[in-house]
Amino acid sequence: MTDAQPISHEACVAFLKWCLPQLGLRWRGYRRVHRLVCKRLGRRLAELGFIKTSQYRAWLQAHPEERAYLEAMFRIPISRFYRDRDVFEAITTTALPTLSESAVRAGIGSIGCWSAGCASGEEPYTLLLIWHFLLARDWPGLDLKIVATDVDDVMISRARVGCYTSSSLKDLPPIWIARAFEQADGLFCLGSGFRDRVEFRLQDITQAMPDEVFEVVLCRNLVFTYFDEKHQRLALAKILDHLGCGGFLVIGKHETLPPGSDGLVQMTPRLPIYKRTCETSSETPVADH
Repeated sequence: MTDAQPISHEACVAFLKWCLPQLGLRWRGYRRVHRLVCKRLGRRLAELGFIKTSQYRAWLQAHPEERAYLEAMFRIPISRFYRDRDVFEAITTTALPTLSESAVRAGIGSIGCWSAGCASGEEPYTLLLIWHFLLARDWPGLDLKIVATDVDDVMISRARVGCYTSSSLKDLPPIWIARAFEQADGLFCLGSGFRDRVEFRLQDITQAMPDEVFEVVLCRNLVFTYFDEKHQRLALAKILDHLGCGGFLVIGKHETLPPGSDGLVQMTPRLPIYKRTCETSSETPVADH
């Protein structure tokens, strides 16, 4: 293996623009984070002993199994608790109470939530903490069932352990941190009573989705940031197969749905929370979990 030289910024960008369309991804989504991908690409070239991206392109074409390494380079697991507070506040004050009322009227004991692309678990755990500290007392006998999926086994393992740095918790109310977390080796670890209430699954959203139908689906800063329009549409159609009528889809704060996304009504012009409408009913039939 030869000593690899750092690839130039221009060479990396050219490579990314060449390979992203082949992966169903788009340059627009990676513009702000592409330097992280370039660092990963540089490390991979060094491992293979290459000094040019053209060598890696030839390697990719000769070794189809390399695609898994390539796809892994483009995973951007950026997350923290209560990310985009105003979105979670709207979920707290509008979406979950609406679904809770419907569940009680229907005599159903739980609300199903899916966090797609959950990274190391901050998003689904935030949802659980909101329910526990702010809503559960108003809906005795009603439970929140949360499924969280991610393609990265390392992220899923971290999520199951549930230990985080203080910076990841900076937006949480201090009283929640005191009641839900324990400090260990400089980290804040979520108590088992909370961890056990989220089911984490290793799953690639481009290949498979949970079997259940949910009342809330959070798909933020993943499909509608990084996928190209064709694959956004394909993913959205499948997501809607798992979102009940009257349920809520939450996407990233700076994301937009692809044009012509029928059957979804935005709750408010400034927040990316959509309610799924049904042709046969305007009510919210909640699935029996």
